[in-house]
Amino acid sequence: MRIPQFRFGHVLALATLVSIVGYTTSALPGQSPDSAPLKKVVDVPLPGAAVRFDYQTIDPSHGRLYIAHMNADQVVVFDLKKREVVANLDGFANVHGIWAVPELGRVYASVTGEHKVAAVDMQTLKTIAKVGPVKYPDGIAYAPGPKRVFVSDEHGDADAVIDATTNSLTTTIALGGGAGNTVYDPGSGHVLVAVHEKNELVAIDPATAKIVGRYPVAGIASPHGVVLDVAGRLAFVAGEENNKLAIIDLSNMQVLATYPVGKDPDVLAFDAGLKKLYVSAESGNVTVFREMEKTLISEGTLYMPHAHTVSVDPDTHLVYFPLQNIDGHPLLRIMEPSHTH
Repeated sequence: MRIPQFRFGHVLALATLVSIVGYTTSALPGQSPDSAPLKKVVDVPLPGAAVRFDYQTIDPSHGRLYIAHMNADQVVVFDLKKREVVANLDGFANVHGIWAVPELGRVYASVTGEHKVAAVDMQTLKTIAKVGPVKYPDGIAYAPGPKRVFVSDEHGDADAVIDATTNSLTTTIALGGGAGNTVYDPGSGHVLVAVHEKNELVAIDPATAKIVGRYPVAGIASPHGVVLDVAGRLAFVAGEENNKLAIIDLSNMQVLATYPVGKDPDVLAFDAGLKKLYVSAESGNVTVFREMEKTLISEGTLYMPHAHTVSVDPDTHLVYFPLQNIDGHPLLRIMEPSHTH
């Protein structure tokens, strides 16, 4: 993901705001805590320094959550049932993206500081390969048909393609702009990539590694975060520069509507069972929507410091927020929806 750039004055202002708000989950002004869309279940301490996290991925086959602890150069392995850290893996310089592929027994992680992508064995938690070079590997997706891993090369204006059977880099696909998140759509069989400068969603045939469509995302400036409602044939795309979220009909790739979200939206997560969409932002604001008949109904917004990354367990509907600095330490905040309608 794109790292926000702050001037000293902005940092000072942010520090002042945090000191006023406090390092807790907060309702926004005018919103009572009881009306917040999520409520805290538990805070679990995480290892490592109180520095920035990035993407997360859930491996349902082992009941594990993998968290990219970006500025600590580590990957945290968390047991979802026991609610405890299984391992804290070193050797992942500036790790950004992470994606579990249970059918291969692997986790892929963007080792951005080395311009490579690591393949980690889920059983041994050992790195079995590092693939590259990729200029700035970020978000990751897996296409099961051709067994290929697609990696957003944000600063290389491309998507890198890795053969998962050999763990080798096969090609790069020029996008014409910075790569936002990359996702796989089982419905179309295509890989979808947000392209910042083009304000487009690009469709790639994973078998040929060729672009098969470019679709404008009207009303969105610098699209980055992407998540799908696979059953509902919808895509949700967030714009970093204008703090908007688009809902796209995947049957015709048309934007149906846009909605306001927190400043600098980053990672998105969708709970297919409850039809809830979570949009986390660099500002710390998390916006919660409920999807109904191809529209979004806002359920509210809450604030947590540095809550720019989110994941949701599709089985339990619990929502996970790694927070980098709560009273000087990192923790994983586990939350649940206040309403399940």
